Amino acid sequence: MKQMQSFRKLGRKVQQGFTLVELAIVLAVIGLIIGAVAIAKDVQRNAEYQKAINKFAYQWKMSYDQYYQRTGVVVGDCQQAPTYMIDGSETSINNSNACARAGSMAVPGIPASFTNRGAKICAGQGYAADTVGQGDKALAGLNLRELMTRAGVRMPPGRGEGHEDRFLYIDSNGNPAELQVCFQFNDAGVASGAGNVMVIRGLTPDLARYMDQVIDGKPDSREGRFRIQGRPAHQTAATEANAPGTQWEANNTQGVAINVAGNSTQMNTSDTRQAVINTSGSAGGTTDGRKLDEDQVILLTAHWIMEQ
Repeated sequence: MKQMQSFRKLGRKVQQGFTLVELAIVLAVIGLIIGAVAIAKDVQRNAEYQKAINKFAYQWKMSYDQYYQRTGVVVGDCQQAPTYMIDGSETSINNSNACARAGSMAVPGIPASFTNRGAKICAGQGYAADTVGQGDKALAGLNLRELMTRAGVRMPPGRGEGHEDRFLYIDSNGNPAELQVCFQFNDAGVASGAGNVMVIRGLTPDLARYMDQVIDGKPDSREGRFRIQGRPAHQTAATEANAPGTQWEANNTQGVAINVAGNSTQMNTSDTRQAVINTSGSAGGTTDGRKLDEDQVILLTAHWIMEQ
């Protein structure tokens, strides 16, 4: 009889299932696993970002500086008659080639006196103009890779031999995206920075903010040495010089409105002041601002102001 009662008690214990404490422990373990997976993704993405800036962008800056040290001029400039402008050798002054300087004594040798200035030196077109940020300059006749090779300057590995100016990475939605490095000269008053700049095309907003944080110490798309391409010029208001900075004007799927002279202007292809393109089917997201996790993350272009 006692044995039968013990079996019944045992049966009742088996039928009781999990206690609340046991369920809480299981749920806690599941939460830790999910959290670890999410953290691992963030760690992997940050590692990609660090590689993009340390192994690509910073190394291209070193290559640019090395070119200047070896040749005495910036990329694409004249050695016999420097203009201090990237692609200066393809500009003209008083209807004469800048390198010859014929007839240039009648005007000052400042950028405003040179025509055909501001062309962008790349190693190929890459993204079509104005598809990863408004305000793309025309391509120069010179080739970035050929200039570096002739000067004996070692370039970053990039995507491989012949594609040193490109870098492939994965955006936050798992889609491949490509960075491209070019160099150009910006006139005085350009909101993305005057002087010689490195042009980095194909940045997601997250990567742009990360690079800005590393280079300038804070993510500000309008101030510092790392700025977004296509921002409208500063207004004439005297107080604007002391106004707070501007965040990177895009989220992961579409551009946001830019406030210009009190008017909120939505991102679109018809307004050249826009920082990004926002049309259906383009690399710039969609017009309705979808936030689906399979969409291509919007891509931007930034200018990194060089010392020379």
